[in-house]
Formats: sequence, C-alpha cells, structure tokens
Amino acid sequence: MRTLTAPDRWLALLLAALAGYVDSLGFLHLGGVFVSFMSGNTTRLAVNLAGGRWDEAVGVAAILILFVMGAMIGALIAGGQGPRSRSRVLMLEAALLAGAAVAAGVGATPVTIGLMVLAMAAENSVFLRDGEVGVSLTYMTGTLVKTGHALAAALRGGERFAFRPYLVLWAGLGGGAMLGALVYHGVGLIALWPAAGFALVLSLATRVSRAA
Repeated sequence: MRTLTAPDRWLALLLAALAGYVDSLGFLHLGGVFVSFMSGNTTRLAVNLAGGRWDEAVGVAAILILFVMGAMIGALIAGGQGPRSRSRVLMLEAALLAGAAVAAGVGATPVTIGLMVLAMAAENSVFLRDGEVGVSLTYMTGTLVKTGHALAAALRGGERFAFRPYLVLWAGLGGGAMLGALVYHGVGLIALWPAAGFALVLSLATRVSRAA
C-alpha cells in the first residue's frame, strides 16, 4: 500500500469500500456467511463439519470453491499488471455484479450469491505484482497486521505515520460495509445495482486516466 502512487491509493480505498459494501449484502442475506472473507468461511466450514451440519457445510464449501475460481478468472483476465489489466478486471467485476443484480431481481438467489463471490475474488487481481496479489482489497487481516507492525516501527524511532495508509484502507472496507448494511435493510439485494455501476465507473476511469 505504501509503495502505490497517490491515484492508486485512492483506487485501492474505493475498491476496499466496494468490497465491504458487497460483502455486507451477502453476509446479511446469508445470515453470517461471507462472499469475500474466506478465512471466516473456513472457520464456519470447520464448525459445521464438526457439528454434523452437512447442508450448511456444503454451502460454505461451494462458496470457497467459487472464490478460488473467481481469483483464477480474475488473474487470467488481468493478464498482467498495467492500467489496461486493471480496467479489464474491473469491467469483469461490474459484469458479474450486474448479473448478480439481475439474478436477485428474478429470485435466483444461489446464482446471485455465486456471482457475488466470483466478483469479490476477481477484484483481488486489480493490483497484481509479479503475478501475485499486491494489495489485499476484500480482506483486512494482513492490513491490520501491517498497521501493528508500522506502529511498532514508529515506537522504535521509525516513520511516525507509516501506519496511516493501512488504517485508511481498513476504514474504507468498514465504511463500505456500513453503507451496504444500511442500503440492504431498505432494498435488499437490489442494492447490487449501485455496486455494479460503481465498478463500471472505476473501470472506465482507470482506462481513461492512464490513457491521458
């Protein structure tokens, strides 16, 4: 995060907010299962298996598998790490979220959730670096660890405010999740339409700004 340019930091912040927004929609609709936070889902899978809740375990396992598939598709669509790659990934995300919104409108909830999971997984391919995730956008455990490490470095005499980019990224996801929860309670999964539109705008803005 600290190595990104100022425009890329803004893009990362907006994408973290988008991820929080979409994840909160899925979390509320599924009653505690995530569409982007697979560490939490792994724990839920293990607990369900230990408790013999096989139907619930199968559902969570399916989400985990879809997430891996989405990450693979996102990396294939990106094909690199330049502006055009980022724009392609964001266009894919917009299309998946729009498809999820359409599915929600006709009551095809499993399709809706599946497309949401694919979209969230694909988003993590926006900031690829040497073929690997450069910035975590849909999960914040590593970001909070880096925040703590930066604070420790500051106490040892290092850069005083090195923690700020990580903390801002975390706040972006939290703020997006809060907004998503508020909108969901009003309109349900139709709230996916603004998310799809936002991803489309970011895709176009990324392409145009880097072409200028």
